[in-house]
Amino acid sequence: MHPLEQLEFPSRVAKRAQYETFEFTLSADGVVVRNGSHANPDEHEYLVTVDDGVPATCECPADDQYEGACKHRVAVAIRRPLLNAVTATDEPQLVAPDGGQVTSSVAESNAEDESVTDTRSAGPQPATTAPDDEECSECFDDFPCWDCVRTGRRDLPE
Repeated sequence: MHPLEQLEFPSRVAKRAQYETFEFTLSADGVVVRNGSHANPDEHEYLVTVDDGVPATCECPADDQYEGACKHRVAVAIRRPLLNAVTATDEPQLVAPDGGQVTSSVAESNAEDESVTDTRSAGPQPATTAPDDEECSECFDDFPCWDCVRTGRRDLPE
């Protein structure tokens, strides 16, 4: 079962989880999510705990104040490699903002700050999930995975 099937959230939260720039750092307690889109990212860093492969809670004010999952929980849920890394180990490690693998050169260059920033400056790259005529296994119903959005295969729903 896809983690998004176990979360409730409005479409505006889903869109923000896709387009805002997040930085992810795995910790023994879950995933630390920093909002790099905010003017003061250091003040917008929250721990998302993951239970049984599903982002269960977030320390942000919105997760307590509003119904449904916050954008930080949805941002973690749509990045399956990130969830896999959280459930695979208790050791802190780097994960690329798009949920992919961090190469050793990136990991070494970012070892001091223990995070990787998603600058969104690289532009569309070739799809790595499926050719255009095949269904992507990471997309959830009409909500595309980050890789499909990033590569231009699919757009965010209205």
